[in-house]
Amino acid sequence: MSSIFTKIINGEIPCYKIAEDENFLAFLDVNPNAKGHTLCIPKKEINKIFEMEDDLYIGLMQFSKKIAVALEKTVPCKRIGIAVVGLEVPHAHVHLIPLNEMDEMRFQNKVSLSKEQFEALAASIKTNL
Repeated sequence: MSSIFTKIINGEIPCYKIAEDENFLAFLDVNPNAKGHTLCIPKKEINKIFEMEDDLYIGLMQFSKKIAVALEKTVPCKRIGIAVVGLEVPHAHVHLIPLNEMDEMRFQNKVSLSKEQFEALAASIKTNL
């Protein structure tokens, strides 16, 4: 059975896309810890990040770095945090979270954004790529 991320990759579920290439996709988390919380995923459905082939793993990290740099230019923050948890969705993914305080890395505190705010934010991040 396909993961929710595979359905996003296939266009079956919409997302607030930031960037995409042949191997990876970056989009805003719809249940964000902080404004700008972004997910970077491989298009190949792999359950655990450390099950990835080395080239794909390194590629995901390079892709994530590019997104993090653009994110930091877009969302005022002290830094971009990175987390790999992977318990909710069985598809390897990297969380990029704009941080101003440590609590923003907790996956208990969430922020709410409207559809319009998500769309505007995704467009702003894209301009900084």
